[in-house]
Amino acid sequence: MSTYSYKVADGHGLPHNPFKAIVAPRPIGWISTRHPNGSLNLAPYSFFNAVSDSPPIVMFSSSGYKDSVTNADAGGDFVFNLATEDLKVAMNRSSAPYPHGVSEFDKAGLTPLDSDLVSAPRVGEAKAALECRTLQTLRLTGLDGEMSDNWVVFGEVVAVHIAEDVLVDGRFDVTRARPLSRLGYMDYAVTDAVFQMTRPKAD
Repeated sequence: MSTYSYKVADGHGLPHNPFKAIVAPRPIGWISTRHPNGSLNLAPYSFFNAVSDSPPIVMFSSSGYKDSVTNADAGGDFVFNLATEDLKVAMNRSSAPYPHGVSEFDKAGLTPLDSDLVSAPRVGEAKAALECRTLQTLRLTGLDGEMSDNWVVFGEVVAVHIAEDVLVDGRFDVTRARPLSRLGYMDYAVTDAVFQMTRPKAD
C-alpha cells in the first residue's frame, strides 16, 4: 500500500485540507443558547462530542469566541440539539453568519421550547436534546505556546429530552432518528444502519 505523507508545518499539498475528512464522521453539536439580555442563538459545530458518561459531559469547540461561547459563559448553560436528516436544511440555515442578536430559530423556522433546568431553549423539532450547565471554557494553546482563537466549552448534562417515536423497546434507535454527521469539505452523512459487536474478554 503506497502512502501520501506530509508534515503539517510544510502544508498538505492537496487541493483541500484532508484533516477534517480523516477525523470523520463527527457528531454535529447543534448548540442553542440564551444571552443574559434574552436574545437567542442557535449554531451547529462540527467539533462536538461526549467526553464522559459519569457524570455525563459534552463539549463543543468554536473557532473564534462566537455567540455560542459568549452566551454559554455568560448565561452558564447551553443545550445540545440532535441534528437529523429531516432538519438538515434548518441546521444549515442556522450556520449563516447572522448579525449579533438575530435569532437563528427565526431564520431557520424552528420552535424554541423552554428547557426544564437551564435558561437556554431547546429546538422543539429535535428528536433529542441535552440540557447542559457550563463547566468550563478553555482557550487552546498550540505546541508553539501561542494561544489560538479556538475555544472549547464543556458542559454537564442535567436533563434529557427524547421524542417517543425514536424509542424502541426502551432504547434510542438511531436508524429512526437518522442523525446527521459532519465529514470533510462540504460533506455530510446520515446514520441509517448499525451493527453490533460484543466486547471480547481478555485471554
